[in-house]
Amino acid sequence: MATLQDICVAAAINILSAFAFLVAFAILRLQPVNDRVYFPKWYLKGLRSSPKSSAALGRFVNLDFKMYMRFLNWMPAALKMPEPELVEHAGLDSAVYIRIYLLGLKILFPITVLTLVVLVPVNWTGKTLELAKFKNLTFSNIDKLSISNIPTGSKRFWAHLVMSYVCSFWTFYVLYKEYKKIATMRLEFLASECRRPDQFTVLVRNVPPDPDESVSEHIEHFFCVNHPDHYLTHQVVHNAVKLAKLVEKKNSFQNWLVYYQNKYERNPVNKPTIKTGFWGLWGSRVDAIDHYTDEIAKLSEEVNAERERVIIDPKAIVPAAFVSFKTRWGAAVCAQTQQSKDPTIWLTDWAPEPRDVFWDNLAIPYFELTIRRLLMAVGLFFLIFFFMIPIAFVQSLANIEGIEKVLPFLKPLIEKKVVKSVIQGFLPGIALKIFLIVLPKILMTMSKIEGFTSLSSLERRSAQKYHLFILVNVFLVSVVTGTALQQLHQFIDAPAGEFAKTIGMSVPMKATFFITYIMVDGWAGIAAEILRMVPLVIFHLKNTFLVKTERDREQAMDPGFLSFATSEPRIQLYILLGLVYSVITPVLLPFIVAFFAFSFLIFRHQIINVYDQKYESGASFWPDVHRRIIIGLIIAQIIHMGLLGASGADKSTTPCLIAQPILTLWFHIFCKGRFESAFVRFPLQEAMVKDTLERATEPNLNLKTYLQDAYIHPVFKGSKLDIPVAIDEEENNPLVPTKRTSRQSSIHSFDVSSEADL
Repeated sequence: MATLQDICVAAAINILSAFAFLVAFAILRLQPVNDRVYFPKWYLKGLRSSPKSSAALGRFVNLDFKMYMRFLNWMPAALKMPEPELVEHAGLDSAVYIRIYLLGLKILFPITVLTLVVLVPVNWTGKTLELAKFKNLTFSNIDKLSISNIPTGSKRFWAHLVMSYVCSFWTFYVLYKEYKKIATMRLEFLASECRRPDQFTVLVRNVPPDPDESVSEHIEHFFCVNHPDHYLTHQVVHNAVKLAKLVEKKNSFQNWLVYYQNKYERNPVNKPTIKTGFWGLWGSRVDAIDHYTDEIAKLSEEVNAERERVIIDPKAIVPAAFVSFKTRWGAAVCAQTQQSKDPTIWLTDWAPEPRDVFWDNLAIPYFELTIRRLLMAVGLFFLIFFFMIPIAFVQSLANIEGIEKVLPFLKPLIEKKVVKSVIQGFLPGIALKIFLIVLPKILMTMSKIEGFTSLSSLERRSAQKYHLFILVNVFLVSVVTGTALQQLHQFIDAPAGEFAKTIGMSVPMKATFFITYIMVDGWAGIAAEILRMVPLVIFHLKNTFLVKTERDREQAMDPGFLSFATSEPRIQLYILLGLVYSVITPVLLPFIVAFFAFSFLIFRHQIINVYDQKYESGASFWPDVHRRIIIGLIIAQIIHMGLLGASGADKSTTPCLIAQPILTLWFHIFCKGRFESAFVRFPLQEAMVKDTLERATEPNLNLKTYLQDAYIHPVFKGSKLDIPVAIDEEENNPLVPTKRTSRQSSIHSFDVSSEADL
C-alpha cells in the first residue's frame, strides 16, 4: 500500500515530467521549423504561412530572444478566445467537448472545498485505525483522513450522510444547468449554421427488392409517390470496399515512389534499390523507382477495371441510398417518420455529414446488423472478463508483500526506501495505463464490425464500450482485487461478524492507488499531449524525404483530432472517482480538480491551434455524457450506502440514503424528457424558418447542383457517377413513370397509394 512518502515521490516524478513536457513545448513551438506541427489549424484555414527570415539559420531557429522570455504566453491566449468565437472557429463538437472538463470543475471544485473543510477533520479525529483490534489491518497516514477512521456506530457518520446528499443535489443542479445550456447552444448552432448537404438528405436503408425495377428506379418511384412535393434526387450506395482498398494501396505505392525519387535526386550516384519479398526483407533486389512505377501502373489498371465493374454491375448496388429533398422541412418529415406499414423496410434516418460517412459499413446488409451486434456484445463480455487478469497483476504491483511472495529474490532491492516508493507510488499507475493503450483500437474495430454508418456513431459506440470496460475493470476490479490482496490475511482471520466491518474499512484505502493513476494519466499524460512528440517526428521525416512542394508540406501535417471514444470515458472515470471518494476519502479530490483544470487549459489550446475535427455532429453526444455521469452518481450513492452500513453506522443513517438513487433516476428521466429531443430530432418549425429565409435571400439557388456530388463515394469522385439521377420535373403531373407490368404494377400502385394515404 502506498504511503504518504510514496505519494510524494509519485507527485514529484509526475510534476517534474509535466513541467519538462511544458517547457519543451514552450521552446519547440517558437521554432519556425516546427510551426506547422504546433499551429496546423491556422495553416489549414489559410490564415498562417511559413515564417520567413533573411538569415539562413533563422528559417530553422527562432533568433528573437525576447520571445523566449514570454514562452508561457500560450496559457492566457488559450483562455482568451470567447466561446461563440470558439464555436465558429472549431465547431460546436469541439467547444462542447471542452465544456465536459469545465463541467467536472463545476461539480467537483465546490465539493472538494466543502468536504476538505467538513469531513477531513471529522475523519482525522476518529482514530479508529490506531486501535489495537485493527492492528493487523494495513493502512497509511492518508487512510486516517478517510471514513475508515470513524469508530463503529459513531454519530460522526451523520456528517457523511449529509455531505452525500449535498454532493448529489449540487450535481443535479450543475447537470441541469449544463444540459439546458448545451441544448440551447445546439439549437442556436443549427439555426445559424450555413447550408450543408445533410440538412436536405436522408439515409434510406433496407430497400425491398423489386422484380421489375432496379434499386435506383425503385427508390425514385417510391419517393415520387410518397413525397411528391419535396423529393429532389437520390444517390444509390455502391459496394466499393474492394475498390477503396485498391485506391489506398495505390496511394501508398505513390508515396514510396516519391520517397525514392527524392532520395535519388539528392544522391544521383547511387540509384535506390529494394527487395521484392515480404516487407523488403528478402527476395530479388530491383530498382526501387522502376519497381514502384510498374506496380502503380498495374494498380491503375486494376482500379479502373474495378471502378467500371462497380458502376455497371447491378449486384454492386446495395439496398440503400442517400435521398435528397427540396427543403429541410421535407427532409425532416421523412427522417422522423415511418415510411411503410412494414417497420422493417424503407428505414430512414438523418444522413450523416458527408465527411462523417463511414462508407465501408454502408455495404453491410441490414439484416446482418442484429447478428453482428449480438456477437460483439458477447465478445465485449469476454474481453472485459479476460482483461481482469492483467488488471489483477497491476494491483499486485501496488502491494510490496505480493511482489516479494512472487519474486522473493528481489526482496533486498525492493526494501530499499527509494525503490519501494517508486514501486508503490508510480509503477501501478503507469502499468495500468500501458495495459489500456491497445484497448481503444480493439473497441473501435468491434464497433466497425457492428455496422454503424458514421464516424460520430462509431466514436459514441466505442466510448460506450470503453466506459463500461473502465467502470468494471479499472474501478470495480481495482477496488475489489486490490483490497483483497492488501487485506487477505485480515479477511481470512476475521470472525464472520467482523467481515463486513473489515470490508467497510478496506475499500476506502484504494484511494492511494487512484491518486497515483490520476497523476500518471491526468498530469504527465495530459502534458505529453501538448508536446505532440510523435506528430513532430513524423512531420520532420516526411518533410525530409517526401516533401517537394508547398502542397506536399501541407499534406505532411498531421493536426490530429479529438478522440471522443477514448477521452470522454477517461473524463467519466475521474468524475466517478470524485463522486465516490468525495464522502469516503476527500483528500483524493484535489488531484482530480487539478486534472480538470490542467486538461481544460491544454485541450482548449489544442482545439484553437492544432486539432482539425473529422466531422461536425452538433454536440449530439451530450445525452451520452449526461447519462454516464448519472450512472457514476448512482454507483457513488450505492457505495456510500453500503459503506455506511458495513462500517456499523447508526441504523437510521442507511435507510436515509435509499432515497438518493431513486431521486437520481427521477432527475435523469426529467432531464431526458426535457432536453434530449433537441439532440435526436430537428424541429419542423426551425426547418421551415430556414427554408423560408433561404428562398427569400437566394431565390435562384440550384439546390440539385449543390447536392449532386455530396454523397458520392470518394473513390468515384470525377467519374460518371457524379451525374445525379434525373427525375420528372413536371409538378402538375400526378402520374409517376414506372417499368412495372400489368397486374404487378397495379398491385404495387395500390399498396403505395394506400401507404401514402396512411
